[in-house]
Amino acid sequence: MSAVNKVLIVGGGIGGLCAAIALRRKGIEVDLIELKSEWTVYGVGIIQQSNVVREMAKLGVLDGYLDAAYAFEDVAIYGPAGQQLARIPGQRLAGPAYPANVGISRLALHKVLSETALELGANVRLGLSVESLKDLGDSVEVVFTDGSSGGYDLVVGADGLFSKVRDLLLGDTYTPRFTGQAVWRYNFPRDPHIDHLANYQSADGNAGLVPLAGDLMYLFLTSDEPTNPWMDPATLAEQMRQRLHGFTGLIGELREQITDSGQVVYKPMEVVFVDEPWYRGRVLLIGDAAHATTPHLGQGAGMAIEDAIVLSEELTGEGSVEQQLKRFMERRFERCKYISESSVLAGEKEMQHDRDFDRIGLVKQMLARTAEPI
Repeated sequence: MSAVNKVLIVGGGIGGLCAAIALRRKGIEVDLIELKSEWTVYGVGIIQQSNVVREMAKLGVLDGYLDAAYAFEDVAIYGPAGQQLARIPGQRLAGPAYPANVGISRLALHKVLSETALELGANVRLGLSVESLKDLGDSVEVVFTDGSSGGYDLVVGADGLFSKVRDLLLGDTYTPRFTGQAVWRYNFPRDPHIDHLANYQSADGNAGLVPLAGDLMYLFLTSDEPTNPWMDPATLAEQMRQRLHGFTGLIGELREQITDSGQVVYKPMEVVFVDEPWYRGRVLLIGDAAHATTPHLGQGAGMAIEDAIVLSEELTGEGSVEQQLKRFMERRFERCKYISESSVLAGEKEMQHDRDFDRIGLVKQMLARTAEPI
């Protein structure tokens, strides 16, 4: 008999939903709770690179959203005026029938993941979090914020950067750190030339264009914000335009079309990495709760998705829960640490305006490392 038959997942984001899907496909009973009473996500896009496409195909959801996504092969790096510096061919890691990379709106991705989790029988409760956890050795007793309680073989904290489960597990040992940068995002009609991930580098920041659908793409920009200023929502469009002043070419043309502050998604970059085992007894952290990083390499959500796949494989393997979670850590720790440290390094080099930093080399190295099996 398996050591784990019933799991509580705290957090209904990408990592939590993928964990619910992966565990249900292995026949494990899943309760999932989400703090938001309205299960919504912000309306820009996400890049799913070749390693993530491989895992989403393994999860059985890729076919369900390819029609709502934009499949592409290559990653190209350009100078601030649009001159191509490098083009890196994609790898079809999920097999020849699937694309190397996918761009998809977060709304479309959330729809497929949430519907799949529900169809597979995950029990989802919204507007709810955990109040306390008590590890009894052979189970975890959970008290929820509505006063109800339940017993589980394992509790999975997939509740993001400001994880309540992490606080209950490790106290205030790990708190998110502001890196000194922020990321801006804005949607546009897709330019015909943007049929790949296009990354633009300048002395003032890093911008990119990601295709999301036949008629949709989004622009992202990283900027130095050393004081982590409060941004007046009414001025976000103007602020974003100002920070794109060093770009010409296509980015420069798009800059003048950023006029609706309500459509600008602005997010300060905050990171945390739990530099020790992500579990205590029968409580485990995954995704951003354990290893939130910056978006410079586009792998944050990917690492959470990989966590979900590996967890489902190990929980249905041999041994005790301790042995299963130890194997999970052996497969995940160094890989996630590499992504976390490399992403933060890329941001630090941007802030230092280090012209000798080999960003192209780092991207190539990252793609090679993430292509390795998990």
